[in-house]
Amino acid sequence: MTSPSVLPLAFDGSGIDGSLFTSVTGVAKDTPWLNQPVEAWTNLGLGVFAVLMLIGWWNARRRDTTAMALALAVPVSVVAAFAVAEVIKKIVAEARPCQSMPHAYVVEACPAPGDYAFPSGHTTTAAATVAALFLLDRRLSAIAAVFAVVEAFTRVYVGAHYPHDVLGAAVIALPVAYATSLALRRFATPVVNGLAKGRLRPLVTAAPAAAAHSAC
Repeated sequence: MTSPSVLPLAFDGSGIDGSLFTSVTGVAKDTPWLNQPVEAWTNLGLGVFAVLMLIGWWNARRRDTTAMALALAVPVSVVAAFAVAEVIKKIVAEARPCQSMPHAYVVEACPAPGDYAFPSGHTTTAAATVAALFLLDRRLSAIAAVFAVVEAFTRVYVGAHYPHDVLGAAVIALPVAYATSLALRRFATPVVNGLAKGRLRPLVTAAPAAAAHSAC
């Protein structure tokens, strides 16, 4: 049971799009057979973005040092966007829908007070991956975008977030991750050049050592 001494101090976001939230969770209520698969996917699905990052890195080994710098920047950019989102989450302090709308249908277990809703951390990770991959490989970024939309929907479907939580996460994550990747592309390229000449060369380039030296 939610502590009454904590909840009133949190922002109630149900007035923004609570009706849309209940419309989506109403779909969850009408499709109980889908609840467990979606609940599993909403967390395990984040692994897709890790796989896309690895594919981007693997492909970058066959490209130039700038591409590799961007590949290495992707996870850093995602972490940066997530950190910004966490700061905003503490500032806004929006109560979870299950706390503000206790009678709404919710699939996922209700988090403890203090685990705030805005912005969605899962969606932040997904959207940040889309933005960071955009500079590296637009095909991978497009694939990530499809999965990001699915991830955002599942966060509302299971009742963990309001629609504005996932939309806000995307608005925050996209520019932060993109700007971080741009900055790291400039500063990380010399680092990659250095790594290509040492023992870690196989991690940053698939080119033979002779070819790497001749390209320098």
